[in-house]
Amino acid sequence: MPLFWRIFLLNAVVLVAATALLLGPVTVSTPVLLTEAAILAVGLAAMLVANALLLRVSLAPLQRLTRAMTTADLLRPGRRPPVDGHGEVAELITAFNTMLDRLEDERATSSARALSAQEAERHRIARELHDEVGQTLTAVLLELERVARHAPTDLRTELHEVQETTRGSLDEIRRIARRLRPGVLDELGLTRALKALTAEFTGPTLAVQPRLDADLPPLARASELVVYRVAQEGLTNTARHAHAHRAELSLRTTATGVELRIRDDGRGIGGAPEGAGIHGMRERALLIGADLGVGPGPGGGTEVRLAVPVPDRNP
Repeated sequence: MPLFWRIFLLNAVVLVAATALLLGPVTVSTPVLLTEAAILAVGLAAMLVANALLLRVSLAPLQRLTRAMTTADLLRPGRRPPVDGHGEVAELITAFNTMLDRLEDERATSSARALSAQEAERHRIARELHDEVGQTLTAVLLELERVARHAPTDLRTELHEVQETTRGSLDEIRRIARRLRPGVLDELGLTRALKALTAEFTGPTLAVQPRLDADLPPLARASELVVYRVAQEGLTNTARHAHAHRAELSLRTTATGVELRIRDDGRGIGGAPEGAGIHGMRERALLIGADLGVGPGPGGGTEVRLAVPVPDRNP
C-alpha cells in the first residue's frame, strides 16, 4: 500500500474514533464538568498516543535510511540498510542501495585509473631522477675529484666538503627514486622488499622490527604493490607523526590470505581526522578487495591492519 494511503488511513482511524466518542453516550455540559473534562482529556491523549505509535512504526524505515545516508562512506564499502517497510519506503531503500552499488563501482574504477596513472608518474619521475639528475651529479662528483687532485692544498679541504655534499645529495636522490619506484619488489620479491623498507626507516630514534612468515602464499603483482605501498605509508606516518621509539611490521599467512600489521608505541591518532595518507591506503585496499583498519593498538600507539584475500585460500 502506498505511504500516502497508509498515513491517511491511520489518521482516518483516529478521527473515526474521535467521532464515535462524540456521538456516544458521553455528553458535555455547559459549563463543562470536571469528570467530562477528564474523560475528554483521556480520550484525546489515547488518540494522540495511538497516532504517534502508528506513525513511528510506519516511518521507522525512513529514519534508518536517513542514518544510513549520513554515515555512508565509499571508502568502507558493503554497508547497506536493510530493505524493510512496504511500498514506496521499500522502493526508496532499494534505490538507495542500488545507487551505493553504482557509486562504489564507479569510485573503484576511477581510483584504479588514478592510482595506475600515479604509479606510472612515479616510475617516470624515478627514472628521470636516476638517469638524468643522478648521472649529472655523478659526473659532477667525478669532476670534483679530478679538480681536487690538481687543486692547491688550501682548497682541497673545501673541495672535499663539496664532494661530500654532492655525494650526500646523490644518495638522497637514489633513496627518493627507490621509494618512488620499488624496483626491489620486482627484483627480490615482497618479503625482501619489506625487510629493506624496515631497514630504511630504522634510525637513531626509531627501531623497526620485521616479522615476516616464510611460507606466504603467492600474491598477484597488484596485491604485492598494495601491500608494499600500505607498509610504506604506514611506516612514513609512524616516523613523521607518531613520535614512536619502536615499531613492528608483520606479514603473516591467514586462513583467507595474508595479513599485514604495523604497530608502534607512539602517541596514537586519538580523535584526529583521517588524512590523505590513510585515504590513499583505503583506496589502494579497495582495488584488490582488501580490508584496511587503522586504530589504536592493543598496547597503545597505532595499528594499521591490511587483510589481503587470496582466491585459492577462500573456503
